[in-house]
Amino acid sequence: MLKKTRIYAIISIFIISFITHFVFELYPNILLSIFFPVNESIWEHMKILFTSILIYSTIDKIILNKHEIPHNNFYLQTFITAIISIPIYLIIYLPIYHITGENLIISILILLITYIIVEIISYQLLKHKKINIPSYIITILITITYILFAYLTYNPPKNYIFYDTNNDTYG
Repeated sequence: MLKKTRIYAIISIFIISFITHFVFELYPNILLSIFFPVNESIWEHMKILFTSILIYSTIDKIILNKHEIPHNNFYLQTFITAIISIPIYLIIYLPIYHITGENLIISILILLITYIIVEIISYQLLKHKKINIPSYIITILITITYILFAYLTYNPPKNYIFYDTNNDTYG
């Protein structure tokens, strides 16, 4: 049953990603700029990965508990899958981007591949023996990650990853 929940997670997070892509555009404000992309730069899109996984984790926890599906390390796996989705995506995307340039279909396909990889990792962590890391530590790590997102949104380095080709700007 745990494997089924990971398949459901892939589909759900993928759908949530399309919603999170447009949240800031629909409701622009400083608070939402921390969690959702403010432009079309590669870096800002990493918020989609991280935030979509975290949003889905709330639903995931309810499903796992309601159906009494045995699992361990829920909060740890949530943070790990959210944070490693960023380098996994970039490792796959950047070489292709340098060859083909921006391509929506390729970007979406890489997003799906990233979610498949992180949900395989999620499955392994959920079925692994309990790792004793307090949930408040995970909360602190998530908070630090969003502080970093906020800082880099308003103070982006002059690097192509932070460059918004649509608006010819950084940040």
